This record gives sequence, structure tokens and C-alpha cells, in this order.
Amino acid sequence: MASLNVNIKSLRLKNPVMTASGTFGYGLEFADFVPLDQIGGIIVKGTTLHPRQGNDYPRMAETAQGMLNCVGLQNKGVDYFCQHIYPQVKDIDTNVIVNVSGSSPDDYAECAARIDALERIPAIELNISCPNVKQGGMAFGVTTSGAASVVRAVRERYHKTLIVKLSPNVTNIVDIARACEDEGADSVSLINTLMGMAIDIEKRKPVLSIGTGGLSGPAVKPVAVRMVWQVAHAVKIPVVGLGGIMTAEDAIEFLMAGATAIEIGTANFIDPAVTIKVRDGINAWLDAHGCRSVQEIIGAV
Repeated sequence: MASLNVNIKSLRLKNPVMTASGTFGYGLEFADFVPLDQIGGIIVKGTTLHPRQGNDYPRMAETAQGMLNCVGLQNKGVDYFCQHIYPQVKDIDTNVIVNVSGSSPDDYAECAARIDALERIPAIELNISCPNVKQGGMAFGVTTSGAASVVRAVRERYHKTLIVKLSPNVTNIVDIARACEDEGADSVSLINTLMGMAIDIEKRKPVLSIGTGGLSGPAVKPVAVRMVWQVAHAVKIPVVGLGGIMTAEDAIEFLMAGATAIEIGTANFIDPAVTIKVRDGINAWLDAHGCRSVQEIIGAV
């Protein structure tokens, strides 16, 4: 078997396959379907300083090659996570990473600081790119100054591995990535969902409650691969790739484009064991092509 170990700065992954936030719950929900300790990392659902109710229903819609969602970061807040979820996930033998969002740089920083105190949470993924909340989120991720302000505030109060999740809904994603790197990000992950819309032609109204939502799934993969390739060539920090990964072959594309690790999102709704299948598929491909380590193909393009 080829070596699948990769590092995101000081964060060590037993394999490059992680789960995308918002598609895998807290990991516990999938324990009956997949051995959680065999996944490289579990990125739990978005967590904010204060509880959020999310958007009204309907907030998910199937598309021809994926899905739209406008869930809106529904969660019970960081204190609930620390008191009730953390005790249940802290002993999972993998990297449990918290996705952090907020409405202001101070909100982000305070939420991150509370998670910093949790010994068994080695990293956070900073969500500056959510397209379906009414304030904050993507507003910070679409300008270099906005992205920099959040990363700067969090970096002052968070001392472990800091991954910043980038929005594809920008003019130049390379500039955003560089701004995050300059402010101390240890890694960037991309892409989050693309802004999309579906219309019910009988009701003559949008399918989703707030009109628009985030498009994910196979439809976004070519855009995601292109952006990962661009960013990986522009920054010195590790890049995490995601967007429409359904198979090991999809994941390998991202790795060859320059991603050190990948995240699987929408595919979890179709096959709850897809993470392990992708991991095994990467290993089989490496063996078939005479590669001793996954490192040999990272950035091969």
C-alpha cells in the first residue's frame, strides 16, 4: 500500500480525505455507516458564537448535477458545542475540525477562541464564504480587505491550525487567498458553493425560501479544480480542494491540481460510506501506477 499521509502545516492527516462542513453533521450521525477513525479529518457543521435558527423551509432543492441549499448555518452555538458535542467527539481517533462562522470579525475571533481551549480540536476551518446567510459569511470572503480583517482578528486569538474556506463567487480568488496567507492562515480550502437559483414554474416563484442558494455537487467540479490549480500556484501554504468530488478519480484530479487534501460534501448524502471508498480508490490508483506515496502526485499538473 502507498503512503497516504499528508500534512497541513502542523496538522497531520492519516490520509487526504476529509468531510466538508454541513454534509457530515458532527460525524456521530455517520458512525453506523463508516469507521470514523479511518477518515483523514471530519469537519463538523458550521458553528457560530450565538445560536442560529437558519432559514425558513424549503431550503434544499435537487438539481440536474447536484443540489442547492440555503440552510443558513443553523446551529446551537459554540457553547453548546463545547458542552455537549465536544465530549462525544473528542476521542474519535482522527482530526475533528470545527467550521467557524460569524457576523463580524470580533464574532469570529471570540468563537475561535472558545474552540482554541478545546484540547482535542486541532484546527478550525474559518467560513468566510457562506452564500446563504443574511449577514456576515460571504460578505467577508468577497473582498481582500474583508477576508484579511477576519483572518487577522482570528489569528490573534487562535493558536492552532487555521484553515480559511474561500468563496468562488469572486472576481479573483487568488487575491483573496493571498490576503488570507498574508494575515497568517495556515491553509485555504476551496471552493464553497456557487450562487444558484431554481424556479418553480407552476408557482412562478423561487424553489428556495430566500430565492437563492449555494450550488454543490458534480456541476461545480470543473470550476473548483480550476480555482484550486490557480491558488495552489499562487500561495505557499497548503490548499484543501473540494467541490463535486464523487469518486477517487475526482479526488486525484484535485490532488494533481495542487491540493494537499480534499473534502467530500454532497456525495455523503448519496453514499454515506463514500469517504472510505475514495480513500481506498486513491490507494488503488497509486499502487496501479507504481507510486509509493500520495505526495508524488500532489501538484503534478
